Amino acid sequence: MGQDQTKQQIEKGLHLYQSNQTEKALQVWMRVLEKSADPAGRFRVLGCLITAHAEMGRYKDMLKFAVVQIDTARELEDADYLTESYLSLARSNEKLCEFQKTISYCKTCLNMQGTTVSLQLNGQVSLSMGNAFLGLSIFQKALECFEKALRYAHNNDDKMLECRVCCSLGNFYAQIKDYEKALFFPCKAAELVNDYGKGWSLKYRAMSQYHMAVAYRKLGRLADAMDCCEESMKIALQHGDRPLQALCLLCFADIHRSRKDMQLGLLKLHCLCEMIYRTKGQQQELRDHVVKFHECVEEMELYCGMCGESIGEKNNQLQALPCSHFFHLKCLQTNGTRGCPNCRRLSVKPGYV
Repeated sequence: MGQDQTKQQIEKGLHLYQSNQTEKALQVWMRVLEKSADPAGRFRVLGCLITAHAEMGRYKDMLKFAVVQIDTARELEDADYLTESYLSLARSNEKLCEFQKTISYCKTCLNMQGTTVSLQLNGQVSLSMGNAFLGLSIFQKALECFEKALRYAHNNDDKMLECRVCCSLGNFYAQIKDYEKALFFPCKAAELVNDYGKGWSLKYRAMSQYHMAVAYRKLGRLADAMDCCEESMKIALQHGDRPLQALCLLCFADIHRSRKDMQLGLLKLHCLCEMIYRTKGQQQELRDHVVKFHECVEEMELYCGMCGESIGEKNNQLQALPCSHFFHLKCLQTNGTRGCPNCRRLSVKPGYV
């Protein structure tokens, strides 16, 4: 199969994929991969296969094609192809929760500067690295990466990247329990999908709806949470995205559990009091757990540098500074200092996130 025929078959697969005929598209691309003698065409079709398997949640297959793609890039001896293939490896490992490998591959991408494609991919690299740091609970570095990715998206008017970063920021703030921001960012992602996402994959809408559902549930808006989760599940079923289906099922379970918790609130209160009374004779164990908890908070820097209270125990409005340290919003509003208490940088102007 020559260069022109390879290009035609790739376009045919893209048309099928955009028409939600996913399996037929995969068959076309696999034939191209087997029969094409054009290395650049093979590289492109591998990119299509990687994206398709990522959106279907087939992450082991995604990694398999990413490994083949980097071999093809080395054969082409082109820095742009090599950078793109390392990003594919990083994203594949991120999806498989191999976060240290993800960070390593992302750093390799960032070190391969100087080419046009490399610079265009920096935003995606920063996003993948931020997701990896978040998976490792290294919150400040995660926020730094998300800030960089959002800056790249704004500077290059990349709405698709901005949408992905907003979903990740929704996950970030849900983990540290600022549920207002955990809702704000996926709502922003949903707006971007509605305004600019006519030709985008439905996966973007599904992810924004899922993260909105999580935030709505945390805020007690269970009807809204159910609507968003149902929308996300509908798209996940349509695309055969098993990981997203699993996340939606967990969210459904949490929503139903929250509804039941409200009905049985008084009963649970009595049970909690009974448990506290029973454990009064085990104060040493209680103190040990409190010490371990605060050690963990200190290690992850999950505390407000102004009031000293831990972050992530309860719902609080937070604000990040350009240095990516974050504080209680009320502390920043009432504090008279012009510098960050943690690193002493002078500006307290909020960053993008």
